[in-house]
Amino acid sequence: MKFRFIGDHRSRFSVEEMCRVLKVSRSGYYARRNRGKSPLAKENEKLLCEIRRIHIESRGRYGSPRIYEELKSHGFSCSRPRVARLMRFHGIRSRITKKYKVTTKSKHKHPVSPNLLADGYAAKGGNEIWVSDITYVWTREGWLYLAAILDVFNRQIVGWSLSESLKKELVLHAIHRAMGHRQPKGSLIFHSDRGSQYASDAVRKLLNNSEFKQSMSGKGNCFDNAVMESFFHTLKTELVYLEDYWTRDQARKSIFEYIEVFYNRQRIHSSLGYLSPVEFERRCLPKVA
Repeated sequence: MKFRFIGDHRSRFSVEEMCRVLKVSRSGYYARRNRGKSPLAKENEKLLCEIRRIHIESRGRYGSPRIYEELKSHGFSCSRPRVARLMRFHGIRSRITKKYKVTTKSKHKHPVSPNLLADGYAAKGGNEIWVSDITYVWTREGWLYLAAILDVFNRQIVGWSLSESLKKELVLHAIHRAMGHRQPKGSLIFHSDRGSQYASDAVRKLLNNSEFKQSMSGKGNCFDNAVMESFFHTLKTELVYLEDYWTRDQARKSIFEYIEVFYNRQRIHSSLGYLSPVEFERRCLPKVA
């Protein structure tokens, strides 16, 4: 590794000076250089090329754990510490830096649905449990509001909607998109917080007519909707906080690309055995003879 450093920085520092600082002999460096690269060095170069490719394809969002899992899935034999060491040495890191704070407003006079997930929950297949919530995205034209619906089974965003206002139509549009995309057949649990949009008469009517079971988190308890909050945390830290949206239209295009192209179809999830939501569901579908 020392000899490689010297070779990479010969244009900036003298070989003699670097050998002295790194406490290696010049003869050893030149002997190593003359006999060519070792098998390990060649393997590291090949591994580094793949690391850079995966890092670029993830838009700089993946750190060493996910890059390691991607390498494994492509047949590379290496350890996670080795991947982390190569990334650290070459300055390759996840660009995620900011934290995310959840905010919920639920003061209204609408009736509240019981919490059907209070004792814990797990979905054995798609369209059993959907969770939903609303978050905020800032642009230089003003706020943009995102309502998203996630299928607990494979963590896929099955419906979403963006609007300049927080009216109930934001949620209604997201539900209609999810229903059109997934074609659920009754008995589905639709869980959200106690926000006024979800408690509105229009949303209740739509869910009842679709034979969905509406569920709402306990007062002051965000853990019932932790999967949805986790998605918003990922969205904010991997995309929104790294952008400076000048217009709402710019934000719409960016969020569409993130959800439909990257998150649902490419981003691997540790909870899904390091598969994307779409790939996880595909592998779980019953085989047709």
